[in-house]
Amino acid sequence: MVEEEFSYINVIPFVDIMLVLLTIVLTTSTFMATGLLPVELPRASETQSESLKSLIIEIDVEGSIYLNSRPVNLSDLKDSIKSLDKTTPVLIRADKSIALQVFVDVLDMVKKSRF
Repeated sequence: MVEEEFSYINVIPFVDIMLVLLTIVLTTSTFMATGLLPVELPRASETQSESLKSLIIEIDVEGSIYLNSRPVNLSDLKDSIKSLDKTTPVLIRADKSIALQVFVDVLDMVKKSRF
């Protein structure tokens, strides 16, 4: 009796398994992203949350700069950033339709004050 070698590989079971895995990953990632799973997160005391405050810099449509909801210009922003601790997190929120140069100027100023 002569055995013949396989000249092809059946990939249909492999594709079925991959589609099932893809469905599982997409389903679980949707639950994680939308927060539908009921999880009670631990809470910190008030003193800890006070020490973890961050600096929020916002840039509106006209290019005006706000530091923690207070309007400031670039020189005042520079002075305020230099007086802070270097470990304080900084969040820059910019409108999508501003001139990119305004954002780059603010980002550059933050980077220079951190080093």
